[in-house]
Amino acid sequence: MVAQERGRDGVVDLRSDTVTLPTAAMLERMQRAPLGDDGREGDPTVRALEARGAALTGKEAALFVPSGTMGNLLAMLAHAERGGEVFADAGAHLLNSELGSVVTIAGLVPKPMPSRRGAMDEAALADAIRGSERPGLIAMETAHNGAGGAVLPPPHMMRIHALGQSNGIPVHLDGARLFNASVALGVPAARIAEHADSVMVCLSKGLSAPVGSLLCGGAAFVARARTLRKLVGGTMRQSGVVAAAGLVALETMIERLSKDHAAARRLAAALSWLVDPALADPDQVQTNILRVDVSASGREAAAWAEGVKQRGILVQASGPSQLRLVTHRHIDGAAVDRTIAAFAALGR
Repeated sequence: MVAQERGRDGVVDLRSDTVTLPTAAMLERMQRAPLGDDGREGDPTVRALEARGAALTGKEAALFVPSGTMGNLLAMLAHAERGGEVFADAGAHLLNSELGSVVTIAGLVPKPMPSRRGAMDEAALADAIRGSERPGLIAMETAHNGAGGAVLPPPHMMRIHALGQSNGIPVHLDGARLFNASVALGVPAARIAEHADSVMVCLSKGLSAPVGSLLCGGAAFVARARTLRKLVGGTMRQSGVVAAAGLVALETMIERLSKDHAAARRLAAALSWLVDPALADPDQVQTNILRVDVSASGREAAAWAEGVKQRGILVQASGPSQLRLVTHRHIDGAAVDRTIAAFAALGR
């Protein structure tokens, strides 16, 4: 197996699924991709990727962008006017890791909503909308990064979308890990995305493409977003080179996400059983993200992260009491075993 398939030799990297390397099939497709100027007459491989993304999400059109952050930014710019309010759950990636884009570039006012496992309190959202002078956008996220990969229940999403429609407020879905949610629910991605006016999906996380995301929605919305992409410097010219990898990702990498989910559940079960039941709840693991709570251990998360790092395991500390472990295609059974052993040794 080539190095591109293995990940970093000797290291189990659970910091994020963004560390995944392209597959051999992706590299081969990138070499022979038909190319053009995506900012002029168009790149044929990019157009094929956009058509595939639109079909999978059930939308009229799609736009290839360099990153999920840019996709969410373009959705805000295309949907809402400056000074408007964006409603999202308090733990949303949009209102935490992307807050600079929300406030500085899109010029929107963040309105964090109380939530449970990423699902906004519907009554609180309705009250906030009624009291708003300039409602601009409602944003949802699934699978939810901050809530440990939790998947929003489709009935909840349907009600949020209906609330937006009844108040004339567009609804955007941060679907960076939409396909993880799709696999977890056992339904097509389009069945989830139908509960939003637009959706952003990442190709460079569990799907293993080296770079890129898609912003999908109505034809007029995507046309406006395409113009705005140029405004924020997102035109990539012969971007079919990387779009080719995205095509392979959508064609071959979605169904295998279930293996990542199984690995995360196995990790949670082992940490709970072998180390400490307080560390993880296997019943809360729905996708490929595992939140480990070390608050009862007497050591801060950074100390745990450093301890397992010395044993060849990379994890991310999130605040003083939380670790984030993210499984992906480079995390096989042996990697899970090594991780369990490292935590067990540290927990003695």
